[in-house]
Amino acid sequence: MPLRRDAKIDLLRKVPLFERVPRRELAKIAAIATEVSYPQGIALLHMGSRDDGFFILLNGEVDVRQGARLLETLRRGQFFGEIGLLANIARTATVTTGTPVDVLRINGRDFRKLLKESPTLALKVLEAVADRLQTALGAKV
Repeated sequence: MPLRRDAKIDLLRKVPLFERVPRRELAKIAAIATEVSYPQGIALLHMGSRDDGFFILLNGEVDVRQGARLLETLRRGQFFGEIGLLANIARTATVTTGTPVDVLRINGRDFRKLLKESPTLALKVLEAVADRLQTALGAKV
């Protein structure tokens, strides 16, 4: 059964990139998010590629690898590909379905269009990116 809009919004709110985004703006993101199912053994993202998908796992598991090295296995509720929403840069890992999966997928092109149309959304996402960068750098300014 497809997710209701409110269920999509609740999932999106758990993503750090969207935690500051007002509900009205989350509803706009939910409107461009699609549910997709993939069988086991499918690469959703390829290391070095510039694809622009962002995924939230609804069911199943995916493996994140750099070459043959397994970095992490992601499960229900976890997400990947957020940098592809914001920038056209090469992926740093390959993500492959370890089991059949159901995901909520957001296309980067659609998301960037939404950012252009909604200054409030763009500002909240930018604030979240700045927070994450500051944390990664270990500096409090």
